[in-house]
Amino acid sequence: MILPLAYYGNPILRKKGSRIEKITPEIEKLIEDMVDTMNENRGIGLAAQQIGEALQLTVIDIRPAEDRPSTLELDGKEADPNSIMPLILLNPEIEPLSEEIMGPEGCLSFPEIYADIGRPGKIRVRSLNEEGKTISFVCGGLLSRCIQHETDHLHGILFTDRMDRKTKADIREELERLQSDTKAELANEEN
Repeated sequence: MILPLAYYGNPILRKKGSRIEKITPEIEKLIEDMVDTMNENRGIGLAAQQIGEALQLTVIDIRPAEDRPSTLELDGKEADPNSIMPLILLNPEIEPLSEEIMGPEGCLSFPEIYADIGRPGKIRVRSLNEEGKTISFVCGGLLSRCIQHETDHLHGILFTDRMDRKTKADIREELERLQSDTKAELANEEN
């Protein structure tokens, strides 16, 4: 099922997600719906907050972004990042392994808004997967950037929070319009 997206201005995007302790049928269905929603909206990542759930759950699939390379190390060996897609992460933890690199980002909760954001180029990820098993890997490139972006969402952090002052000033009008539209829509839903 395709779920409605939460846009900038919706308070759910600022909520820190609750840890998921058990894979229930409801969580399995939510994962399936999130993957469908991400694909329908042509995204490469989607956090639970973006569909109105304050949970530590994100789905990722970088395969559509063929022009932005990624690296993956499983058990210390190079692997094909596409081999683990779609990637489901529950309660992910990230350890930076390199310096920050500037790179372009967008977000389904901020339609048509893009900016260069600084993030570590390589990270170690430890998480539960959709079966409740612990997974650990090292990644770089787009996969690293996407995981960091989505993990930020799980803690109520938005990519606009990581923009430099000038970039944020350049898109201020777009952000204010989106926030205003979102708040008006939320007010209409309450009435």
